Amino acid sequence: MVRVAVYDTKPYDRQYLLQAPGSTALNWRFLEFRLTPQTAPAAQGAQAVCAFVNDQVDRACLETLARLGVRLVALRCTGFNNVDLGAARELKLAVTRVAVYSPHAVAEHAVALLLALNRKIHRAYNRVRELNFSLQGLVGFDLHGRTAGIFGTGKIGRIVAQILRGFGMRVVAYDPQPDLGWASQYGVQYTDAASVFGLSDVLSLHVPLTPQTRHLVRHETLALVKPGAILINVSRGALIDTTALIEALKRGQLGGVGLDVYEEEEGIFFEDLSGQVLQDDELARLLTFPNVLITAHQAFLTHEALTDIARTTVANLCALASGQPFVEGSVLA
Repeated sequence: MVRVAVYDTKPYDRQYLLQAPGSTALNWRFLEFRLTPQTAPAAQGAQAVCAFVNDQVDRACLETLARLGVRLVALRCTGFNNVDLGAARELKLAVTRVAVYSPHAVAEHAVALLLALNRKIHRAYNRVRELNFSLQGLVGFDLHGRTAGIFGTGKIGRIVAQILRGFGMRVVAYDPQPDLGWASQYGVQYTDAASVFGLSDVLSLHVPLTPQTRHLVRHETLALVKPGAILINVSRGALIDTTALIEALKRGQLGGVGLDVYEEEEGIFFEDLSGQVLQDDELARLLTFPNVLITAHQAFLTHEALTDIARTTVANLCALASGQPFVEGSVLA
């Protein structure tokens, strides 16, 4: 029976992992703290560790895991920029991820952020709770007839585009590998990145974090953005240069910003800090803007997505136990 140390465990992680097919064949140890070089020794006796998106799986961490006899790092997420894959290969540690889970979960959350921002739902909700029924300052705009710009037309980006087409929006998109057949079917127009920034009333980011996409939204690209545009990011926090974003908000360049991710979210998101003083000055500044709506990396948090994540993660852990191949498309190292 494979022993598994699950780091950064939340109640929903435990629930869905234990419900997944094959889970009873594994010996689970659930840890509430994150995986870092300092906490890696807690995996003593485990053949596999299960890590999440903000765990620090660098070379030092992997070296400790390898010395302990760990053979698999199973990521219960899609992103893997927090893992030193080169070190994993050198140490002969297998690394798997959840390559695909319900893309509708993330896409629908992106649209929820857009609708809430545009129609000032978050502000209206707080007003009404205080018996303030004034409508002053709550004016939005019709999405119908406006232009939405989609960066990245993978599974999630395509679904967002299709939903916004359903609102009657014109959709323009940028992707280095355009899907022309899909674009023709849904009436989406591919163009260059600068044009997407300049044409769009709504901008939604759906690209992975790579050296090329890091700070995709920065001073130079924000200067191209149409005044009053709404920016949505449910992908990776570091796609946006936070300092440049704050400056654009201060000068009124953007009509609204909806974030489910933040470039320095590690150690903040997924935690209850309500009794503490927030030490991140830029995040604290973002929270002061009335036209900024932030959720704490919850776009994946639906029953369907959590079921998919647990199913793939447990299947890879069971494959380690049985010597069978890992789930197709999930192997990173």
